[in-house]
Amino acid sequence: MSPRSTTHPGTPFPLGAHVSGTGTRFAVASAVAERVQLCLVDPNGTEHRVELTERTFGVWHGVVDGVGAGQRYGYRVHGPHDPARGLFCDPQLLLLDPYARQIHDGLGMVTTPSGPDTGCAPRVPWEETLLYELHIGTFTGTHPEVPPALRGTYLGVAHPAAVEHLVALGVTAVELLPVHAFADELSISARGMRNRWGYSTLGYFAPHPGYASAPGAEIAEFRTMVAALHAASIEVILDVVYNHTCEGGADGEVLSLRGLDSRGYYLHSPDGQLLNLTGCGNTVDPGSPTAVRLVLDSLRYWAQDMGVDGFRFDLASTLGRPRGAGFDPQAPLLTAITADPVLNQCKLIAEPWDATGPGYQAGGFGVQWSEWNDRYRDTVRGFWCGSAALGALAYRLSGSSDLYAASGRRPWASINFVTAHDGFTLRDLVSYEHKHNAANGERNRDGTDENHSCNHGVEGDTDDPGVLAARARHVRALAATLLLSTGTPMLLAGDELGNTQGGNNNAYCAPTGAEAPWALDWAGADPELLEFVRRVTRLRREAPALRQPEFFEGRATPSGHPDLMWFGADGKELTDEDWYDSSQHTLQMWIDGSDVRSHTRAGDQLNDSSWLLVLHNGPDTDVTLADVGHLELVLDTGTATGRPEAALHLSGGSTVQLRECTLWALRAR
Repeated sequence: MSPRSTTHPGTPFPLGAHVSGTGTRFAVASAVAERVQLCLVDPNGTEHRVELTERTFGVWHGVVDGVGAGQRYGYRVHGPHDPARGLFCDPQLLLLDPYARQIHDGLGMVTTPSGPDTGCAPRVPWEETLLYELHIGTFTGTHPEVPPALRGTYLGVAHPAAVEHLVALGVTAVELLPVHAFADELSISARGMRNRWGYSTLGYFAPHPGYASAPGAEIAEFRTMVAALHAASIEVILDVVYNHTCEGGADGEVLSLRGLDSRGYYLHSPDGQLLNLTGCGNTVDPGSPTAVRLVLDSLRYWAQDMGVDGFRFDLASTLGRPRGAGFDPQAPLLTAITADPVLNQCKLIAEPWDATGPGYQAGGFGVQWSEWNDRYRDTVRGFWCGSAALGALAYRLSGSSDLYAASGRRPWASINFVTAHDGFTLRDLVSYEHKHNAANGERNRDGTDENHSCNHGVEGDTDDPGVLAARARHVRALAATLLLSTGTPMLLAGDELGNTQGGNNNAYCAPTGAEAPWALDWAGADPELLEFVRRVTRLRREAPALRQPEFFEGRATPSGHPDLMWFGADGKELTDEDWYDSSQHTLQMWIDGSDVRSHTRAGDQLNDSSWLLVLHNGPDTDVTLADVGHLELVLDTGTATGRPEAALHLSGGSTVQLRECTLWALRAR
């Protein structure tokens, strides 16, 4: 490699490596460095060091002539080294540029924009949104219609067979588990395992190279995937991990941020010790200008250059705790995100907790944020296992106004979910009462013990037809509740197929070298369950009364009825005592359709019928339907596909027999 040097100072911003004229401008932030060397590495590993002599605003920068796309590079930082005080400068370490757009063998790669146009953003209104949480590696890992070379990749998700499945399911947005380049933690590698989920970020700008079908093609393939989804009117939401990195605790690796400026990027105590609000060894400091800039630049890059439509923020409470203090919904980083003219056009979803007690902030985020609603998850799971009071269930079915109304948010701010990547699958939720995580290599100590699950008398797999029938009814009741509740539903990929993880409720890792670990079992999919889920998503889509963007208020409607009414098994309105009576097993929810608050995308108000939802979690019993006029049974979770066994027209006040674990949806005629 011929010697090179900086040809002119360039500018400090934007950070990263940017091809400019006859060379490339490099810029990296470090307030503690005394000297920074840019290291250009050729394919044979030979390294040529270039001094970055310009330092502006704590950024070291310069332009190197003759360097273009494809050049590998890193940094060596000279400065104070005192880990006890949070100082990790060490010129013996070759560090990754935090702004690298592409990562190869732990080093940054100079890039230029590549790949197809990402297409027109669908901009699906929140009230129409159906989220589908998807892992790139497992979604198509064994899909028989996806070519083997594309399975488990960005292009696998872009394949027509995968897209057609999403469209038929009624999905409007995929929420992708982390696709930022990630690395295995030392503790996992020591067990012969690898990180599967990806909540171990190495670089916040680079797509994970392991999901590319061809080495070095990850940027172009990611953009191809986004374009294919956009063409099908499906949005792309990224699960982003700006709360910690793969560098771990004080005894972890020094790969990038820590070696550049640990105090500038991570939370430290006054005496220099790393603070751990995440349970992962380190916490990105949301009060540091350097860290705030990194997060904002990364988000804008994915939104503008990569075509992403929104973000789900992992352990988002940490982003509202500058310097590790108490949570503030108006903290600098949270405010910067919602005030940014690019990002405030994106869907913003918070996971409203971290690894500490003070970090639990469900309902506590600002008005532009939607939130994963774990109270919805636990209440709905509990009801269908027979242990939740009707009052709590009513709040969750109607959009969780107790959590979101006071802040001025809409019902769709509640991201309703029953299952997610973290926990049991839907099938496992009705098959296991205890976690079975031995495969993770942590002696079954990892993963939650509070699953709110039930196994119907047998732990795990069985061929007992009675148990299998009860489990199937339970699954259908859970799925229908999720999809017919007010709020924004999120399905876990594979639940519609009957996917299982064998009772593992923390499948975050897999053996190194394992082929398609935890991949969805397309060959063993349950076709009746798939038809059922499609039926319910179609019902939600066609019934705007069931997905209204405003909270119910008990207001009068043109029909003369309130917009929402609640009844018990006897067909009478619930009393104050009924709401807290744990012996009650039936809840009837009347939604008046004469004053629907949903609109078309052009702003015209939609019309709908009125609906009666009947949920029964106890033994087979007689239920008197609320006296609300003539009704038609549209959905019966007691049948395999949800289609009623026969056309059933009933009058309010009629007595019907409901089987254990049944939800009925009846349309007013």
